Amino acid sequence: MAEDGSTRRKRHGGRTGNARRTSSFQLDQMPWRVPFNPDPPVEPVDTEGVQAIHKGAMHILSEIGIEFLNDEALALFRQAGCRVDGQSVRMDEDFVMEMVRRAPASFTITPRNPDRAVPIGGGYMAFVNVSSPPSSWDIHRGKRSGDFETFRDFMKLTQFFNCIHIAGGYPVEPVDIHPSVRHLDCVYEKLTLTDKVCHAYSLGRERVEDVMEMVRIAGGLTDAEFDAAPRMYTNINSVSPLKHDFPMIDGALRLARRGQPVVVTPFTLAGAMAPVTMAGAVTLSIAEGLAAIALLQYAAPGCPVAIGTFTSNVDMRSGAPAFGTPEYMRATQITGQLARFYDIPLRSSGVCTANVPDGQAVWETSNSLWAAVQSGSNLVYHAAGWLEGGLIASPEKFVMDCEVLQMIQRYFDPVITATTPEAIALSAVAEVGAGGHYFGCQHTQDRYTTAFYNPIVSDWRNYEAWGADGAVQTPERAHKIYRAIVDNFEAPPMDEGLREKLADFVSRRKAEGGAPTDF
Repeated sequence: MAEDGSTRRKRHGGRTGNARRTSSFQLDQMPWRVPFNPDPPVEPVDTEGVQAIHKGAMHILSEIGIEFLNDEALALFRQAGCRVDGQSVRMDEDFVMEMVRRAPASFTITPRNPDRAVPIGGGYMAFVNVSSPPSSWDIHRGKRSGDFETFRDFMKLTQFFNCIHIAGGYPVEPVDIHPSVRHLDCVYEKLTLTDKVCHAYSLGRERVEDVMEMVRIAGGLTDAEFDAAPRMYTNINSVSPLKHDFPMIDGALRLARRGQPVVVTPFTLAGAMAPVTMAGAVTLSIAEGLAAIALLQYAAPGCPVAIGTFTSNVDMRSGAPAFGTPEYMRATQITGQLARFYDIPLRSSGVCTANVPDGQAVWETSNSLWAAVQSGSNLVYHAAGWLEGGLIASPEKFVMDCEVLQMIQRYFDPVITATTPEAIALSAVAEVGAGGHYFGCQHTQDRYTTAFYNPIVSDWRNYEAWGADGAVQTPERAHKIYRAIVDNFEAPPMDEGLREKLADFVSRRKAEGGAPTDF
């Protein structure tokens, strides 16, 4: 894939149907591509500031320590010569940096459809669907607990939209399926309703091992082929402050040893689980992230990893998390500076605190997404559909966010900033002359269908035309698009033999009881 992001796409701002049809409903969206961010990143702190945060993180790791509630991790750290006192681990800067240098600067994850391969790192920027809310909301049914039908609706949206590159965690938690087998049903649907990169929750040995086997089966891969290249990934969170729990480290080690990527994302809320200053919160986040990355690189040298940022602030009046704030934006940008310092990929998020898809939702999410752009993020979690600080997934918000994601992709398109003779258009200026207009000149006629970004949800008509057509507001328009996609969805092609093997595996694991839930 070329660095300008032009491989397998037309270089224009117009809209086309899906590269592979996944709905009889046709929406003129932009074609599939993983966009390349050509802009220099925003760097809020200077070189001395980056060094100060780095040295602060090294002090935390060497003098204060990080707790690991995982005996295997503690044994590995002892073997590496780190200082282990109970569950607290202290590691010197030389060890940490030696381990970090083992991590690749970029990697590519290839799902069952190789045309959907996603490069992670460099200037590439991949968008992930909303992941893990317990509830959903739409304009007709309001807020309700997550269920399997709604989960499947979100997977259809994930597959349909070309600007969503990865089928991350469950877009909504289907509480109507027992936790012991929930991962089997959800991942089966994810692998059959989509052909995009798949995620595994690191929540116990059985879940991780089952998902790896399901991805291997769906791809028609041998064990050796699966282990030879990234095919899926997991994201783990620290238990801020200064702690990593058992199941996430266990799952991360299992994936890393099979060459599958691990994204390490501390959840540091300034004023609650981290210092109230953004520099302090970022420093703590970097320390927690590097501790896990050092462990993974010691256990599986060269395994693909990324560092995530989920540093924001709380509302000091209520203690509730706040997202899309100025502080969140700066923390994301600063973490991007540290990720480049360590030369590892960066994950951020498209998040907001709003409870419904209103104006607040739009500006907070836009702040988060543009902070991802400015930070040089390579992987953007929760890029479409997130509400209420991650407690709600909304299909209308999903569609609305895809509009913003498409705008970001168009913003990256080098055709906008071209300065060729055709772009400067002196012949058109001479043809039109003084006092004329450019609507009818040949230069415009040759380009008008692809010259500018064309929206999928926005209504650019004037008030009178909009009112005469029913005065439909944005969430209502988004709802109609959502229903049209879901009601007319056609799953991507899949070899029937592989589908049967996948179904047989699910049936067998269900019969065996799935994953234990009683501890």
